[in-house]
Amino acid sequence: MEELANINWGLIAPLLVVQAILMIVALIDLARIHATNGPKWLWALIILFISLFGPVVYFIAGRKTT
Repeated sequence: MEELANINWGLIAPLLVVQAILMIVALIDLARIHATNGPKWLWALIILFISLFGPVVYFIAGRKTT
């Protein structure tokens, strides 16, 4: 329990907020877009489980450009 008291939440909280916003925006975009580079279920897993980098990778490589 002492480890939680020693964490500098002033540095971590903004990162958690940015991560949550990125995940939500990426999942909404994934639900609305018709075509992706790969299966949608796989992109959903990448967005959800690769924390901060999953949504970034989705926006760079997952969206199919026409």
